[in-house]
Amino acid sequence: MEHEMDTSESLYEQSAEERQEYTKADLLSRVIAKTIDFIIVVALYEIIPKVGFFAGIIYLLIADGLFDGRSAGKKLIGLKVIVPDKGNGNPPCEYKESIYRNFPFALGFILFGILRAIPFLGWIIAFVIVIGILLFESLVILGSEEGMRLGDELAKTRVVQDKQGGLNVQ
Repeated sequence: MEHEMDTSESLYEQSAEERQEYTKADLLSRVIAKTIDFIIVVALYEIIPKVGFFAGIIYLLIADGLFDGRSAGKKLIGLKVIVPDKGNGNPPCEYKESIYRNFPFALGFILFGILRAIPFLGWIIAFVIVIGILLFESLVILGSEEGMRLGDELAKTRVVQDKQGGLNVQ
């Protein structure tokens, strides 16, 4: 009888044929990778007048579906997003999962864009909201045995160290 993985099962409960070995990404590597992605988003926002804001939102949403489950930041740092519940071999994150997992960050960026229109006070509120989202997601990662944040729970994804390289910040 073929073993089907329930969506609530962890990677560790999969059979040997269904699982590939991986190492959970550490928080520092994830933060550095996301910082690189945010630098790209802010660059799009500042460099391309009028459409840069929307280009930044689109990049934030689909970034982890690029480069076979690697955003630009994750590719540089040596991380990869996988979807263990999707099938054999832990396939890489695709655009659909990327949108689900990055929605909290995109929402923060949208609020930042809207509130930034209010001089000074809007900037402060936007900054506090964005930092709040980042801190919340980091605390969720630290509290999760498998290193999952809210976005990972929504998309059923995991961030792992990529065997193909990166700069390796450890």
